[in-house]
Amino acid sequence: MRKVYLDHGATTPLDEEVLEAMMPFFKEYYGNPSSVHSFGREVKKEVEGARERIAKNMGVEPEEVYFTSGGTEADNLALIGTARALKEKGNHIITSAIEHHAVLDTCAWLKKEGFEVTALPVDEYGMVSPGDVEEAIKDNTILVSIIYANNEVGTIQPIEEIGRITREKGVLFHTDAVQSVGNLPVNVESMSVDLLAISAHKFYGPKGIGALYVRKGTRINRLAHGGGQEQGMRAGTENVPGIIGMAKAMELAVSQEEEITPGIKNLRDRLTQGLLSIEDVRLNGHPTKRLPGNVNVSFEYIEGEAMLLSLDYKGIGASSGSACSSGSMHASHVLLAMGIPDQTAHGSVRFTLGRHTTGEDIDYVLEVVPEVVERLRSMSSIYQGRGEK
Repeated sequence: MRKVYLDHGATTPLDEEVLEAMMPFFKEYYGNPSSVHSFGREVKKEVEGARERIAKNMGVEPEEVYFTSGGTEADNLALIGTARALKEKGNHIITSAIEHHAVLDTCAWLKKEGFEVTALPVDEYGMVSPGDVEEAIKDNTILVSIIYANNEVGTIQPIEEIGRITREKGVLFHTDAVQSVGNLPVNVESMSVDLLAISAHKFYGPKGIGALYVRKGTRINRLAHGGGQEQGMRAGTENVPGIIGMAKAMELAVSQEEEITPGIKNLRDRLTQGLLSIEDVRLNGHPTKRLPGNVNVSFEYIEGEAMLLSLDYKGIGASSGSACSSGSMHASHVLLAMGIPDQTAHGSVRFTLGRHTTGEDIDYVLEVVPEVVERLRSMSSIYQGRGEK
């Protein structure tokens, strides 16, 4: 049976060049970077070299890059760390209704700690209005956190406009850019962001390693206490193989972006057109301002989970939203925030393409999906009675 992986938004396969770069640091170079002997010093040198390469590809200084266990920890550090550091200045945080749970759940926790949180609405495409951001800023606002590109529907936010507003107002600006490296330009100066989170496994790097960019001079408190690693920001022995792998993965992703992205977009558009040719299917998210490999559609009269299981039986891997929410019986908070009815939101499926996706893969999916839709709808009493009053 043919296997087609269309869940790159959840995770990407590890690149062979990345694995090759990591291997010596599992066995040959095993020293602790904090050790003063030669075994530790040689590894420390490689870790700092990796930090420099990552910083260069983001247009920042090496000392502004802090390694974390992934995007979730980076988001937590950005929000909780700055909120605690600035609580004497104010207690108001602005975010959006369509953020990743790493941000939304952290904001919910901060509310319990006495902080005020404003979750801005979005339009039918999942877009945040810069005007709404500006209007929401108050004298006690200390932080704005808006995702760069939504992980479920792929909508790309007007980050540069929002960044100009926050910079003028003197408010810190954080963005979750986990879905963006290798798909979109990530330059903190043009974006005017103060904090930015990334995760290696979203751009063909290893799982368990990420980073938070913190603009020099930004006040932020540590979350993990213990050793003095990461300039005292994050205690704990560094994930050396992961750091080396992330640096290599970012170099490859950034250098290949212009070459690979047009092909992924073409395949995305082919898949989108083919799916929309099926009766009662709608595209979720912005039609053009979206991630190059993201196709999120709702199949009316079908449960998304049933659709996923049927596709999996045919060898096709997709998702119903973010991997962090898989298994949940609740409709996507992103789709509901966009004004999509609950029943329609329950029938959503996210296909996310990657650099290894082929035209034959898309042909196979477009061959399988109509058959699955027809079969599932034939078992749906709602579909059978849709014309009745």
